[in-house]
Amino acid sequence: MKTIVVAFMAIWMNIALTFAQAQTPSSKIYGRVLDAEGKNIEFATVALLKDTILLKTTFTEADGRFSFDQLGYGKYQIKISVVGAPIYQSDLLMVDAVQPNIALADIKMATGGNNLKEVTVAGQRAFVERKIDRTVVNVDALISNAGTTALDVLSKSPGVSVDQNGAISLKGKNGVAIFIDDKPTYLSGADLENYLRSLPSSSLDQIELMTNPPAKYDAAGNGGVINIKTKKTKTAGFNGGINLSLNQGQMSRSNDSFNFNYRKDKLNVFGTLSYNLNNSFTDLDLNRKYKNDDGSAKSYFNQNSYFRRHGNTFNLKTGLDFYATEKTTWGVVFTGMNRISKQVNNNTSNLSNASMQLDSVIHAENIDQIKYQNAGVNLNYRHKFNQAGRELTFDADYLLYHNQTDQTYYNFSYLPNMALKYQDILTGDLPSNIDIYTAKIDYSHPLANKWKLDAGAKSAYTKTNNTAGYFNTVNAKTSPDYEKSNHFLYRENINAAYLNMSREGKRFSLQVGLRYENTVSNGHQLGNLIKPDSSFKRTYNSLFPTVYFSYKLDTAGNNQLGLNYGRRIDRPYYQDLNPFFSPLDKFTYYVGNPFLKPSFTQSLELSHTFKNKITTTFSYSWVRDEVNETIEILNGTYYSRPANVGKTRVANLSVNAEIDLTKWLKLNAYTEVGRMVSKTDFYTGFLVTNGTFFRAYPNLQFKISPSWSAELNGQYQSKFSNVQFLLGSVHEFGAAVQKKLSPKSTLKLSAGDIFRNRIFNGVINNLAATEANWVNRQDSRRIVMSYSYRFGKAFNTPSSHESSGADAEKNRVKN
Repeated sequence: MKTIVVAFMAIWMNIALTFAQAQTPSSKIYGRVLDAEGKNIEFATVALLKDTILLKTTFTEADGRFSFDQLGYGKYQIKISVVGAPIYQSDLLMVDAVQPNIALADIKMATGGNNLKEVTVAGQRAFVERKIDRTVVNVDALISNAGTTALDVLSKSPGVSVDQNGAISLKGKNGVAIFIDDKPTYLSGADLENYLRSLPSSSLDQIELMTNPPAKYDAAGNGGVINIKTKKTKTAGFNGGINLSLNQGQMSRSNDSFNFNYRKDKLNVFGTLSYNLNNSFTDLDLNRKYKNDDGSAKSYFNQNSYFRRHGNTFNLKTGLDFYATEKTTWGVVFTGMNRISKQVNNNTSNLSNASMQLDSVIHAENIDQIKYQNAGVNLNYRHKFNQAGRELTFDADYLLYHNQTDQTYYNFSYLPNMALKYQDILTGDLPSNIDIYTAKIDYSHPLANKWKLDAGAKSAYTKTNNTAGYFNTVNAKTSPDYEKSNHFLYRENINAAYLNMSREGKRFSLQVGLRYENTVSNGHQLGNLIKPDSSFKRTYNSLFPTVYFSYKLDTAGNNQLGLNYGRRIDRPYYQDLNPFFSPLDKFTYYVGNPFLKPSFTQSLELSHTFKNKITTTFSYSWVRDEVNETIEILNGTYYSRPANVGKTRVANLSVNAEIDLTKWLKLNAYTEVGRMVSKTDFYTGFLVTNGTFFRAYPNLQFKISPSWSAELNGQYQSKFSNVQFLLGSVHEFGAAVQKKLSPKSTLKLSAGDIFRNRIFNGVINNLAATEANWVNRQDSRRIVMSYSYRFGKAFNTPSSHESSGADAEKNRVKN
């Protein structure tokens, strides 16, 4: 199959390049803008018009140059605007077969030369932007995002919820796929949480929220796709930035980054290095009441777990782009991550009888030593054809993940008088390796009447190798624990193709797409002395349609309606298919489920946007065979396992507003109310659960002076039910202030969860003869100080180019 796909891609690229060579040379208008003293003007706004209609705009480079290429024949006009100078307007410029390229004479603007060096730009990017198929969040628009992590930024994004374990949901739906620059993180669970906590907010540019992603994206992720776009320097020459931050709660943390970019002639070299120091804790109380058949108390279990975490993470991304011609670019990108961390869980469990008299005490010290490494390489190719908007891209990726976890669990059992009754040691050696290979090709072609065609194909192959070797030590004698030891192998191949048509008109816009995916998976659980071999194989094919409508009710675009529909899939995590179980503590085990089926979601959204300031959205989703965590109690021990919980319906009404209350005060606010209903055949019987939830994220921004600004923010989430779990309400308040020290440096100070209200709590329902609840406290109250500095020196260079990466892949690697 892989040979066929590679051959198909090679033939496709050869055909496309043949067509490219057959086209006529592109037309171009270019020139240079100077001030009154003859010096280059950078960032002058240059507009291209045809028949008085604005076609496109650009900015001049550091050498004052600009260009518009891929032009059709016709009459054009250039307009140039610079702060402090009258607008320049050219005569009509005729582009035809006789004169396909027009080089304008140097254009001098009536400026004051050096007066342009220190210009303060008062404008600010909007926090939220709305597009036909996604919502875009500008990270730097909030001061309180400075010095934090990608996970903190996500928690403040409209419609995004991050729970106590770092799990991410979008508008009430789990199964969200996370991407970095349109490329998969290939992570989930604890690994995804740790990665997002190690990614500094200073390296982020935008967050794209897609509840119904277009056909170009993989169909994986019932909750939709969140694409995190990192900052890319487009200025020519050598430039970059440094970001330093100190995060002080009860413990100290740090998020620091350095990025650089060098562009000259046909070569562009770039890189980002970031460092994260993590010091954190979780203080968790678990309370369980076991009952007799008549409902009376049988016994009690009260447990406190104090998790102490310490880790150092380094992230590196570097690469280069080679501009072979004006139309063709080759690129290579290397990524790597190295994390060394340690988690110590001091655990005390009190077991009492029906009269709440102490029977015994279990004390445990659980130590996890973790070494996590990731390396990847991406090869990319981009060719722009002579026809504007016609483009071919190709990407090939290889990624390797290696995780080595060494566990040591010390358990001591005491009588009520604290006399030692029993002790043992459980050790675990858990190496895990994941290899991922992907190749994809995408083609864009503009059609008549403003229609555009996009098509592509992709193949992804994943293999995992997970080993867990456990040993018990009792009375100084060590023996293998075959009940917990296991070795799981998994292979998966996903082949996909898509077609997308779109048209953007003055008032009506339309986009329709269809994606086909073929999945072949094989799982093999190797046996041991007491466990037999087991294996499974699954093959399934699916179609995933997407439709988007957008209509402006008035010519000014003050009122705009949007409608979209999409179908998606959630494939089980690799480790969730592993039938063996692993200990979390002496009374709690995680168990895999080889019978998990993929779940499918259909989503419908209707929205209204007023003056690009207030967007109201109603969404409705129905999920079949949703995968969710279930808790079962056997002989007083908790077993957590994933299961298909049946059918789920989610209805959601949200409002996102960005309003200028005064010249110095702006309000950003997001609120949503939702209702979730689940029906499933549970192990305690047929179960119907429903719950209504409310979320609010208000943010006030104060413009104190040109160099000083401030912010007040808050979050609130009401309690709600989800299958077995009743989650309690949670809220927090924060504040931030920013000082621009110079055009290139900024100092920010923020405080989060000032009153320490971010405490998670909840109840576990539908347990056989058991009641259970928990309270979770973390190091959430903090003060963050961050400093950023930009540097750079520009040289003459060709027009800018953004390197591309491989398209989206589902994040299904779970720790």
